[in-house]
Amino acid sequence: MAPSQRVLIRKPSPRLANGLITHIERVEVDADLAEKQWAEYVRALTDQGWQPVEVPAVDNSPDGVFVEDTVVMVGETAVITRPGAESRKPETAGTESVLAGLGYPIAQLAGGTLEGGDVLKVGQTIYVGRTLRTNSAGIDSFRKICTPMGFTVIPVPTSKVLHLKSAVTALPDGTIIGYPPLVDDPAFWPHFRPMPEEAGSHVVDLGAGNLLMASSAPRSAELIADLGYAPVVVDISEFEKLEGCVTCLSVRLRTAPVGT
Repeated sequence: MAPSQRVLIRKPSPRLANGLITHIERVEVDADLAEKQWAEYVRALTDQGWQPVEVPAVDNSPDGVFVEDTVVMVGETAVITRPGAESRKPETAGTESVLAGLGYPIAQLAGGTLEGGDVLKVGQTIYVGRTLRTNSAGIDSFRKICTPMGFTVIPVPTSKVLHLKSAVTALPDGTIIGYPPLVDDPAFWPHFRPMPEEAGSHVVDLGAGNLLMASSAPRSAELIADLGYAPVVVDISEFEKLEGCVTCLSVRLRTAPVGT
């Protein structure tokens, strides 16, 4: 299997049910069901040709399964984040160690806070949500890393959801999709397609037109299929109770580091 098809994952913590929530009311999480759903999520990635790379679990960090928040891949460079929630800060060390071991160049933010769920890459443009978890200083630090690599970083005020990618993601052709009630300003996006369900806003590009989506958005999946894409549907209901979505549970490593 090609190294370019690797994907980071991290097992759920035994304390998953204590995960942080900000914009929704807390409901009971079925930890056993969550483990089964996580295994099915990983299986869906594997079935699409992605090789899982497991980051060591952080049992004392309830939100550790949301590995996306710990790193942003910018080309071959792994930008290690600075989580905005104190309880999530221990999560980044394991991610950094694994990526360094794989040979990826590591970059550190100089200051501020920034979580990976706030970062949406569309070509050479990188949109970064200004949220409760990602502040202006973090965005500025991130920009200083990305600009020399030819990327343009654009802040996006985001107030109705936890992370930017809780509100919008992008189709492979660059079209932004989102659930309008949760998008601060749909008109901000140059090409915006509304989705009929909140979870329909979240897709993971698995390549060859295949898009990972949550089973809680069946109407959106039909719309995506009508556009010529192939939805790969997974049930992540227990993670949705913690403001999680399909993007949160993995990090694709599309580019192999030099020498691998």
